[in-house]
Amino acid sequence: MPQFLYDGGFCQDGKVIGITQPRRVAAVTVAKRVAEECNDQLGRKVGYSIRFDDSTSNATRIKYMTDGLLLREALLDPLLSKYSVIVVDEAHERTVHTDVLLGLLKKVQHSRCLHANKNGKISDRPDHSQSSTLKACQGIKIAPLKLIIMSASLDAKCFSDYFGGAKAVHIQGRQYPVDTLYTYQPESDYLDATLVTIFQIHLEEGPGDILAFLTGQEEIESLERLIQERARQLPADSSKIWITPIYSSLPSEQQMNAFKPAPSGARKV
Repeated sequence: MPQFLYDGGFCQDGKVIGITQPRRVAAVTVAKRVAEECNDQLGRKVGYSIRFDDSTSNATRIKYMTDGLLLREALLDPLLSKYSVIVVDEAHERTVHTDVLLGLLKKVQHSRCLHANKNGKISDRPDHSQSSTLKACQGIKIAPLKLIIMSASLDAKCFSDYFGGAKAVHIQGRQYPVDTLYTYQPESDYLDATLVTIFQIHLEEGPGDILAFLTGQEEIESLERLIQERARQLPADSSKIWITPIYSSLPSEQQMNAFKPAPSGARKV
């Protein structure tokens, strides 16, 4: 989507397309993917900005960031004047930052429409907060803000009504073939069942990585220790296991290990 917008001329006059993500890892990994698709080095045309890590430059025109970072930018630039389009991705997550951001963007969009249509003149019955914003930005040429909200599982009508009857576009998704296998009986200890299943796949199936979902950090760390203990008991000729935990409180550089390819002769879990 941002690449289509870029090709459509929304970055003229040095404007930027901003895309927000609710999680730091998503902002970084998607920015890297889009930079590869654009055949450009990350930080030039396509960049990202998260807390304590900024990979953008003056040449950046497609910028990925977290919701919280855009909120901070709004403190310094109330009209978000450098952005021509803002895309709010994964809006169904409904974090505090996302909800506050949507309220702010609605106000910014209205203020910029007033600014563009009336050259900064205040209407007869203004909203006082919009009046102060417009007065602070008089003399600056700012085009209306385009706002796109994206989600795979969103109540589109609710969001459309909130933004004054905005058009909702449904795009057909793609599904990959998945085999679903169930246990015969409910597992009394699902952590142990996960451990058994991981080693069953590892010893009996062909090449490929394993992704195991658990309910939180404590269980992830517990399973990591159990896998390490069991892996030492494996025969020497069996391939190695490379464990890469990922959860929200893990430092960003450690989270990124989950996206690196497994070493030769190893299976990533």
